[in-house]
Amino acid sequence: MKSAKTMENKQQTKPEVVFFHRKPRNVGNYSVEFIFGDVRNRLKGKIKSRIVTSAYESAGFFKRLYNCVEAWRKQGQVNHITGDVNYLGLLLKRSQTIQTILDCVLLNNTKGVKYKILKLFWLVIPEKRSRFLTAISESTKKEILRHHPCDPDKIIVIPVAISPDFKVKEKPFNKECPRILQVGTAPNKNLPRLIEALKGLPCILNIVGKQNDEYEELLKKYNIHYSYEWGSSGEEIIKRYELADIISLVSTYEGFGMPILEAQAVGRAVITSNVFSMPEVVGDAAVMVNPYEVSEIRKGFEKIIYNDAFRAELIMRGFQNIKRFDPEIIATKYLDLYMKAIS
Repeated sequence: MKSAKTMENKQQTKPEVVFFHRKPRNVGNYSVEFIFGDVRNRLKGKIKSRIVTSAYESAGFFKRLYNCVEAWRKQGQVNHITGDVNYLGLLLKRSQTIQTILDCVLLNNTKGVKYKILKLFWLVIPEKRSRFLTAISESTKKEILRHHPCDPDKIIVIPVAISPDFKVKEKPFNKECPRILQVGTAPNKNLPRLIEALKGLPCILNIVGKQNDEYEELLKKYNIHYSYEWGSSGEEIIKRYELADIISLVSTYEGFGMPILEAQAVGRAVITSNVFSMPEVVGDAAVMVNPYEVSEIRKGFEKIIYNDAFRAELIMRGFQNIKRFDPEIIATKYLDLYMKAIS
């Protein structure tokens, strides 16, 4: 009898978590789904999970309204909105809803009336309609509070875990013509300054992202050897890291900066920016530069290429740094939060 009661209590404390996902806009735009897919796998037996993917892309009033109604119909004991569809919490039970905020890049790039409307549906209403917010970095938490002052204790920082698919891959460093990997071509990725910084430096720039006429013109102007990849699978992306000598993320903005950890896990030297979340993620295991200073970016690359001892030290520090982002630790943080939501 006592044994049956114990089993019943365990069943009662296993939360049912509904993961609400966006409908991805583009091929290859699945990072959020991968992140929380890994969390679910690690919490098997500890939570009961369901996935609800929005029927429509986040565009237009009626499509968003349909997504909200569908979310309301399919809500559960704990509702976790995993990012980029913040408005879905509009009709969900506040006491049972957790909202993950990935970044505030849209708000940073908007002004006037458009900013006020976006802020209302991206931050204000989601915050009011959630029991907890999670931010993927301290930098993102600060930005949320800058745009929308609210109770800071309501915002829980849970970083992104490094995928176990990224493993150490030994490779001799190509000092004569290093292969530089750049993941992403969005405006915040700072490609014009990166390209200018590589002018006259023997290298191959491997860009993962959509081709862009402006970038093409600059690459040809500065006579830089380059290649583009788009729509690559997860395995192909990992291969790009393995073939690279240096990973570049000299962005003007990042909510987190996952390529930093992926590079460190594979065993590659990293150059990144000294702004927003990037110093927080990289620790002391990368060259950090001012992303607005082309000359500083250039010197950072030269230091990695020509200083063998320094480069080796960076790589060793990277192996230590990724331990902070162990997937089991991250999954446990989410489990603790789900248990708080049902308490």
